[in-house]
Amino acid sequence: MSVSQERSNKVGQSPPLMPPLKVPKRGRDGYALLQSWTSALEALRANKLRSLLTALGIIIGVAAVIMMIAISESSASVINGRLSSLNPNLLTIRSGSATTSGVRQGAGTQQTLTEADANAIATQVANISAVSPVLTSNGQVVFQGQNWSTSVQGVYASYQQIGSWTVQEGSFFSDSEEQAGASVAVIGQTVADNLFTPQGIDPVGQQIRIGNVTFTVVGVLASKGSSGLGNSDDIVYVPFKTVETRLTGSQRALAISVLVSGNNNMTAAQNAVQEMLQERHGTTDFTIQNQSQILETAQTATQALTILLIGVAAISLLVGGIGIMNIMLVSVTERTREIGIRVALGAYPRDVMLQFLIEALTLSALGGLVGIIIGIVGGYIVSLFLAEPFVLNIGAVLIAFIFSAAVGIVFGFYPARRAARLDPIVALRTE
Repeated sequence: MSVSQERSNKVGQSPPLMPPLKVPKRGRDGYALLQSWTSALEALRANKLRSLLTALGIIIGVAAVIMMIAISESSASVINGRLSSLNPNLLTIRSGSATTSGVRQGAGTQQTLTEADANAIATQVANISAVSPVLTSNGQVVFQGQNWSTSVQGVYASYQQIGSWTVQEGSFFSDSEEQAGASVAVIGQTVADNLFTPQGIDPVGQQIRIGNVTFTVVGVLASKGSSGLGNSDDIVYVPFKTVETRLTGSQRALAISVLVSGNNNMTAAQNAVQEMLQERHGTTDFTIQNQSQILETAQTATQALTILLIGVAAISLLVGGIGIMNIMLVSVTERTREIGIRVALGAYPRDVMLQFLIEALTLSALGGLVGIIIGIVGGYIVSLFLAEPFVLNIGAVLIAFIFSAAVGIVFGFYPARRAARLDPIVALRTE
């Protein structure tokens, strides 16, 4: 080959994918590490687009992990906050299931509980703070031509304590009003917002109509909000005797709410109530729900959902790691001759391996940092749309970054080792 042909071939060649490495002096590990780091950064700068596309999988994976954790933490805080408004020491006893045409219906479809059962629990079972039968009737509440369909529940005055209700305006009805069957009502915030707030009227003291009965609003409850358990604020409470005699005409309760004194007495109280009602009814025509168990189940479900979402997002991190390995293998193939020159000039195989590991680590670490920023911003935006508080788990952010860096090292190890094991003589022959 002539000199002119050789020069023309060199002109037509693309620029080197990796800048020439200054061969570190043997025995100077710190200097070798610095040189390997510098060469790795220069190689990444020389291929900006490839570096960006390679890191994209890590960016998406880390951003997805951060967003998933932030969203699940925000949702969990809202759910736990709303569940915490429920009394954990609450036992809810529901009537049995009716059977229609051979098909067993849900709990509460057969009214097997009575007010006498509630009074027996209050007087015969130990460690009971309060008891109230609950008689539910769905109906329309009417005020000055405005209608609102809601749940109307007949309860004792003690239900305010049982349900952990705070009265925002007015007061809850009294024991004497309940025993007299007074036409008084305490309404939830949703009912107040739909019937009174649009007209700018204070609900307390106003007359509302439920069915054919007129009630005086004596109180408005503070909001508890909505959750997977329903809208707690869409409710009207009236004296049990009033519902029993003037709205439904039924003397049987759909449920009995029991407030137990102390967390340690829940199991004993539940067993005592179970035995007493079985003895009174001669059969098990009721079910008992333990509120603390419901809270634990909800928290366990939230944690399981969080783990599932993190697992799904982590898969994209692994995919990003595979992408890094593939690109690094391609890079080793493209730079075979260059690697041979470096080794021939005195570079240790470990220096070659170190540079490729640093390239993979740098790609994954930078991708992790960018992914963290995108994940935090994205999680904040999503929380705004969901009207939920933004919760950032710093521990999760650190774990995601460390994991992304580890992915780079793990998936960059094989290409780096392959580069370090190249035979310099064979490598120098490669065009």
